[in-house]
Amino acid sequence: MKKPVSLAALIALSACATPSPEARIRTSLMKAGLSPPMAGCMAERMVDKLSYGELRKLASLNKLRNRDIGEMTVDEFLHHIRALNDPHILKVVAKAGLGCAIAT
Repeated sequence: MKKPVSLAALIALSACATPSPEARIRTSLMKAGLSPPMAGCMAERMVDKLSYGELRKLASLNKLRNRDIGEMTVDEFLHHIRALNDPHILKVVAKAGLGCAIAT
């Protein structure tokens, strides 16, 4: 005889299926054109420093996915970050990018 699955068990399982904020950031950065190692490094450094709303704004950079980040100048990339009109996002992304560029 089968035991009924409790609601708590279903909620716990669904939580496991939802990607973590860090995974979502990493995926968004890769869609924007960053390499997987760079995106992973930056996501790790940014996840605890950005609010949910800021993460949503940052995800809007997916429009850059058709661009080769290697062909994009730093000024051009930062222009796209500045266009989000959030100085905190600019600061966190620039700091994470610089740190990861030095570390890798």
